[in-house]
Amino acid sequence: MLTKEELPACPVATTVQLIGSKWKLLILRNLMMRPWRFNELRRDLEGISQKVLTDSLRSLEADGLVTRTVYPEVPPRVEYALSELGETMRPIMKSLEDWGNFYKSTRA
Repeated sequence: MLTKEELPACPVATTVQLIGSKWKLLILRNLMMRPWRFNELRRDLEGISQKVLTDSLRSLEADGLVTRTVYPEVPPRVEYALSELGETMRPIMKSLEDWGNFYKSTRA
């Protein structure tokens, strides 16, 4: 996680730095629905590699947007969910969804 001094001065650039990759946006989209297990996410996000999913989840967790819960079971069960801070992304994700629907409706 970056310190305040390491973050871009521009707030838009800060947001893009935190969630601006294709995979991070799609991971957040899924986590808006419910908590997911790693392999569920990997199966649902067609084309994502295990390494990219791992790195993206670790980054989102380090930035405080996602929580990782390990359940003491055999075999271990791990779930990823939006953190309290991640929940504040809902209006942004809804705006992206609305604009995507609008754009698609304007195309022949």
